[in-house]
Amino acid sequence: MLQDPKFWVAASFVIFVLLVGKTAWSRATSMLDARGDRIRAELEEASRLRAEAEAMLASATAEREAAIAEAAAMIERAQAEAQRLAAATAAEAEAAAKRRERMAMDRIAAAEASAVAEVRNAAAEIATAAVRDVIIAHHDASADAALIDAAVTSLPVAFRAA
Repeated sequence: MLQDPKFWVAASFVIFVLLVGKTAWSRATSMLDARGDRIRAELEEASRLRAEAEAMLASATAEREAAIAEAAAMIERAQAEAQRLAAATAAEAEAAAKRRERMAMDRIAAAEASAVAEVRNAAAEIATAAVRDVIIAHHDASADAALIDAAVTSLPVAFRAA
């Protein structure tokens, strides 16, 4: 049996398969481990970005509430001043107080509109930055290539429709 060439061919084939299998197994596991590490890192980055976005949102919400409270305080002060002036004067003074109250309300409305615009602008900047970060993190060359391929394949349909 040890002198049979079929035995030695079979034995060498088994040894070859074991050696190649061990090498292939170790490479496959190392590739899977590397991919798992990369995915874990991406998940941690996404979690960090989400926490930052939530903190920015909370900050913007607090600033908006502070601006609303300040506007409400300004309205209260303006109304108190208008009432004091109205009680202290006669009909002519009452007309002047109404003019002043109207001017104060316009200033308050302008201040409130300005505060709301600032909050909206800040929120838009925060959202833009977050979207930019997400696009940068998840949009790579292969995604660009897929978008370009889809656009090129839809050109004949678009030209026929025109």
